[in-house]
Amino acid sequence: MTSILDSVIIIQNQQKDCLFMKSKKWIFVLCSFLASFFLVACQSGSNGSQSAVEAIKQKGKLVVATSPDYAPFEFQALVDGKNQVVGADIDMAQAIADELGVKLEISSMSFDNVLTSLQTGKADLAVAGISATDERKEVFDFSIPYYENKISFLVRKADVEKYKDLTSLESANIAAQKGTVPESMVKEQLPKAQLTSLTNMGEAVNELQAGKVDAVHMDEPVALSYAAKNADLAVATVSLKMKDGEANAVALRKNSADLKEVVDKVIQKLKDEGTYQSYLEKAASLTEVEE
Repeated sequence: MTSILDSVIIIQNQQKDCLFMKSKKWIFVLCSFLASFFLVACQSGSNGSQSAVEAIKQKGKLVVATSPDYAPFEFQALVDGKNQVVGADIDMAQAIADELGVKLEISSMSFDNVLTSLQTGKADLAVAGISATDERKEVFDFSIPYYENKISFLVRKADVEKYKDLTSLESANIAAQKGTVPESMVKEQLPKAQLTSLTNMGEAVNELQAGKVDAVHMDEPVALSYAAKNADLAVATVSLKMKDGEANAVALRKNSADLKEVVDKVIQKLKDEGTYQSYLEKAASLTEVEE
């Protein structure tokens, strides 16, 4: 009887030891998990507290998203035998990079992906002839304006006399770059017109020359650039009404106050010294070799 009782006690003690060991194992796992959690949280908090300027200086480069099909602001041209992204906006981006003391990296893409690249953190700034509209301001911060927009219609030279007022454009097929202010202006002010939205400005101009569209709505400097190097094209005298405040500006992610301060400082200096205008003139001399 004693032997049986001793055996029961031994079994009970073994079960307790087993439960204790399992408890220790789970406590260890739980502690390891909590330690990992707090380590990640601390690292995230450290990264989150890093300012936009500090992050750029740490990686040693300023990544700028752009759409290089909008001369004279940003476009591709042969420079010293190499195909490069150039233009007034690119020169401005270089000035910002110089102010930060880092290298400039241009990330080229279609216009409708430029702001997405900025929002997802792939780019530090977006510079692509972007208008600081109220809708965009809800998602992004913007620099002070660096260029006051003028929007024009590029048409075939043979049709210049045909399109002299807005009534004549009401039945026209008008192309515009997708996601731009010129596109929204056509939608709002010429609702009866047929709108052809394209991702690439060069494609829109090709459609015009091929007779597939009647006009292309774009920034005036861009229209003048295309007209200067295409004898069959001209800028129409008629224009739509611009909204106040829709000037070109540099787009930044929200809560980038320190970076915005640097960008605004550079832009103000370029405007005060007339440097941005010289950038436009320099770019105009390169448009003849634009791809």
